[in-house]
Amino acid sequence: MLSRVANNLIWLDRYMERGNSIVSLLKVNFYANQDSPELFPWAPIIKNYTDFDNPFTTEDAIECIDYMVFNPNHSNSILNIVTRARENARSVQEHISRELWLCINNYFLFLTDKTLSKKINDEDPVAFLEKLKSFHLTYLGTMDTTQERGASYNFMNVGKFLERVIQISDFTALKLVKIATTSDSLEQSFYWKNLLLSIGGYQLYLKKHKSTFNENHVITMVFKDKLFPRSVLYCIDKLNKHIQMLIEIQELEKNNLDFLIGKLESTIKYTTIESINEQGLENFIKDIKEDIKSISLSINTVYFSYSS
Repeated sequence: MLSRVANNLIWLDRYMERGNSIVSLLKVNFYANQDSPELFPWAPIIKNYTDFDNPFTTEDAIECIDYMVFNPNHSNSILNIVTRARENARSVQEHISRELWLCINNYFLFLTDKTLSKKINDEDPVAFLEKLKSFHLTYLGTMDTTQERGASYNFMNVGKFLERVIQISDFTALKLVKIATTSDSLEQSFYWKNLLLSIGGYQLYLKKHKSTFNENHVITMVFKDKLFPRSVLYCIDKLNKHIQMLIEIQELEKNNLDFLIGKLESTIKYTTIESINEQGLENFIKDIKEDIKSISLSINTVYFSYSS
C-alpha cells in the first residue's frame, strides 16, 4: 500500500476520534458548568485544543461551543476536524466502504449548513452536541460493520487507538490540574466523576465500585482495565494487535516497532498503583504520551520511507 494512502487512512480515524472526544468533553462540561461554573470552567478546554498563536477565551457556554464546533480559524474545531477527515476519506475512497464515505460526507454537509450555528442559541445545546455525537457513533458502527478486514481497516484502527490514548491522557491531565488546586475530597470526587463521564466510563465504574470515587480505583479503570474499551491498556492492546496484523501481511516493517509497543503495553500492565503514585500520575501520563509519540514516529519513518 502506498505510504500516502496509509497515512490518509491513519489520519482519517485520528481526526474522527479526536472529534468524538471533543464533543464528549463539551457535553459533559456543559452539564457540570451549569451546576458549578467555578469548578468546571471553559478556559482549560479551550486552552488544551487551541493553538498558541490563536488565543481565545470565554466563560460563556454558548460562545465556547460555537468556537469549538464552528470557528474556521480554530484548527481543532469540529468543523475543521471533520473537513480534514473528509479530505482524507475522499483521497482514499477506493480503500474504504461506500457506506463509510457517505457517513463522513453526511456529517460534513450537516456541519456546513449555514443556518446550523444560529440554532445553538435557539435550541438546547446538549441536544445539538448529542446530534454531533450520533454522527461519530454512526461512523464507528459503519466502519465496524462495512469495512473489509484488510490493510485499510488495520491502518484506520492504528489511527483510532493512537488518538484515543492521547485524548484519554489529555483528559486525565486536565482533571489533575484542577484536583491539585483543592484538598477537599468532595471536590476531588467531582473531578474524577467528570473524567469518567468524559470518557464514557461512569456507568461501568458504578457497577464495580458503587458511588464512591476512590482515586486509585479511577486510575486503575482509566489506565489498566482490560475490559473497558477506553482504558489506556485496552487501547494499547488493540493498537498492538493491529500493528502485528500489518506486520504479518507485510504492510509494516518490524524494526523497533515491536519493541516500542510491547514496552508500553508491559509498562501499563505491570506498573502498580503504588508505583504510579510514587512517580506521580502526571509523570506516568507524560511517559505514556512520549511512548505514543515514539510509536507514531516509528510508523512514519520506518514504514513510509520503506514503502515510498
